[in-house]
Amino acid sequence: MMSLKSLTALELAKKIKQKEISVKEAVCASLAQIGEVEDKVHAFVTVDKEGALKRAEEVQREISEGRLTSPLAGVPAAVKDNICTQGIPTTCSSKILHNFVPGYSAQVISNMAEAGVIILGKTNMDEFAMGSTTETSAFGVTRNPWNTGHVPGGSSGGSCAAVSAEECFFALGSDTGGSIRQPSSYCGVTGLKPTYGTVSRYGLIAYGSSLDQIGPVAKDVSDCAAILETISSYDRKDSTSILRESYDFTTALKDDVKGMRIGIPRDYFGEGLDVRVKEAVLGAAKVLQEKGAVVEEFDLSMAEYAIPAYYVIASAEASSNLSRFDGVKYGYRAEEYQGLHNMYKKSRSQGFGAEVKRRIMLGSFVLSSGYYDAYYLKALRTKALIKQAFNQAFQKFDVILGPTAPSAAPKLGESLSDPLKMYLGDIYTISVNLAGLPGISVPCGKDKKGLPIGVQFIGDCFEEKKIIQAAYSFEQSRTYEAPLIAGKGEESVHE
Repeated sequence: MMSLKSLTALELAKKIKQKEISVKEAVCASLAQIGEVEDKVHAFVTVDKEGALKRAEEVQREISEGRLTSPLAGVPAAVKDNICTQGIPTTCSSKILHNFVPGYSAQVISNMAEAGVIILGKTNMDEFAMGSTTETSAFGVTRNPWNTGHVPGGSSGGSCAAVSAEECFFALGSDTGGSIRQPSSYCGVTGLKPTYGTVSRYGLIAYGSSLDQIGPVAKDVSDCAAILETISSYDRKDSTSILRESYDFTTALKDDVKGMRIGIPRDYFGEGLDVRVKEAVLGAAKVLQEKGAVVEEFDLSMAEYAIPAYYVIASAEASSNLSRFDGVKYGYRAEEYQGLHNMYKKSRSQGFGAEVKRRIMLGSFVLSSGYYDAYYLKALRTKALIKQAFNQAFQKFDVILGPTAPSAAPKLGESLSDPLKMYLGDIYTISVNLAGLPGISVPCGKDKKGLPIGVQFIGDCFEEKKIIQAAYSFEQSRTYEAPLIAGKGEESVHE
């Protein structure tokens, strides 16, 4: 018999509706699993046990009275710690916000509450979402449930590790340059980044405002489509929110790719790509070809310029966004200082970690007079050219298929010693954010150490349904696998 924690979010909600499982049982199963594996994985920063159990009773009552009929009612979920939750600490995994408890909730949290989703707690992340390994958190590293000697990816590493270790049934992450898709690939789960403007950013603590987007992490494509339907909405409180004609994504869950045109960028299969990753991704393309898709290679120009353009733009926006954390109104304040300027200086230098300081300095430099034109404006022009390259590709293809990351998860400590190498780990995900496109990462194989590999499907703006359909169709050829750590009493293998 399948254990309760192994169910997908939609399967669980169905059993709750059919009165086979109570909401409280589902929440208790998640809390028990958190108790079982959290000391090995460290996916959470805060677990709101009392709040979750109290909310479970309310939701159960509403389901029993027939007032709550959403497809995710009663499902326990986790939320990345840069999304504001009223009454629950929201720290961005930074010392500077260690004691911050928001007085309001993000729009996505309100949407989830309306759908009857139970929030278990907040997940660990790279500090202010800056990093690709979840090692820059002020609260310690998160470990990969497949092998605790390896990173889970980042910056949404806590969310992806929590889903992978079956501590929750789904989680929310945020994606600025691949921060949902890359850790999903490393942790063997499915992660979706929607078109920019589809999900409200109100209540998301900003890193790069023109790039950030909230999205779902779950066990499969069906869950991701249902969660996206729940969290998407037009929001007047977010000036970048877009009113879409339809927020229906689940009708795309069809095992049919006959005649679908799939493009594979040659540029994505050059130097630096692990052989096993290449084989697994091309294997996924072959599966779709056998199902009737038309698969073709093409040249996607501008790919090599994505990383420099991204780090200039994201750091510039970060230096501006993070100027509000100064020890005055909330968060950390240095204990000893002389005068206001000294308090700013000390609070910021003690409150921020090394990676955040590095990006603030880089951002301040590229925005300074004399360098603004040479770096920032050039990066914005490059961003426009990358969007143009994708526009041309989508005139010919419905979906672009490629690797999510150049390799499987690196070992803990490997990336921090070489920040440039860590930045290059985002090479396949970054351009999707620069062009505001939707992308989804789905597990497609394992490397020789048994670590998961992900394949990425990229769509044109507002074409989530195409990537969901292609990903769902591919997913039908495999079965979902959970790491050993999710099984009771079994530890993952240390090397």
